[in-house]
Amino acid sequence: MWRAALMASALVVTSAVYGADEAKPTSGLTLTSPDIAQARKMAVAQIFSSFGCTGQNISPALNWSHAPEGTQSFALLVHDPDAPTGSGWWHWVVYNIPASVNSLPAGAGDPKSKLLPSGALQGRTDFGTYAYGGPCPPPGKLHHYHFRLYALKVPKLDVPADASAAFIAFNVHAGALGEAQITATYSR
Repeated sequence: MWRAALMASALVVTSAVYGADEAKPTSGLTLTSPDIAQARKMAVAQIFSSFGCTGQNISPALNWSHAPEGTQSFALLVHDPDAPTGSGWWHWVVYNIPASVNSLPAGAGDPKSKLLPSGALQGRTDFGTYAYGGPCPPPGKLHHYHFRLYALKVPKLDVPADASAAFIAFNVHAGALGEAQITATYSR
């Protein structure tokens, strides 16, 4: 009996803190790519070119549509939860993408390319760079690379220029109206 009461209290507190409809944003937002696909192995073009990997390290082209009403900007977070770090590995962080934008071309993750939309910023990845860093897992098990696009209710994230990927992700989640994802894979 006391367990049921405790669970009921927890649900009331959770609803009060997060709101009954705020558990996870939903929308019709869609994310597609000519370069990566759901549950498919990533091509050499997207693989990192160091740490024993010999890829081209080119960020994939991404396209999106059906942003939720009220979208003021977008953010893209690319994370590998299977990395043997205890917290995964951040491969690419892009935020302050204007709401008028609906795609990123292949190679936009290279700062020298100047292919990011005006105003968009790249956050620091776990490689220590402000750029796309492709997959290069240790040999062995299959890794999953979550390319998550978020529609945000704010025009810009107010984060320090040297903010960690986790801090940026926290702010992205706090302002999310919806999300779409492609989970690609890679192993060696």
